Amino acid sequence: MEYVRSICVMRDLVRALAALEDSLATAHGLSLNEAMVLCVTGYERVTPSFICQQTGLSPSNTSKVTSSLERKKYLVRRLGKEDRRQMFFSLTPQGKELLEGLKTHQFDIPELLRSCFEGTEPVCPEPAEPTPSPAEE
Repeated sequence: MEYVRSICVMRDLVRALAALEDSLATAHGLSLNEAMVLCVTGYERVTPSFICQQTGLSPSNTSKVTSSLERKKYLVRRLGKEDRRQMFFSLTPQGKELLEGLKTHQFDIPELLRSCFEGTEPVCPEPAEPTPSPAEE
């Protein structure tokens, strides 16, 4: 019987995350995956593999999400200057503005998820002077 209860709790978690994603889409026009990519990109130049590591998205899904954010003009893709095979992503001015809006938006966190957020510090990076990586110089 414990396994059935676990499945029911997982179902409730999925529903709660879906409700959170719906509020994100309504307020900002973003999916949860797109918001996660904006957050981990922050104010740096990052590689696709960094995005995969930080979000837990597969390389294929990361590619789809970054392409979507590029189409929305929130993310820009650049190739390394020394090694043209190296790819970097960074936020556009519109992406930075949206990230700031995400940081200040008061989301209605579903009850089931509230304990996950209590006492946590924001994990989206704060603005800093971007430093070019050696491959970009």
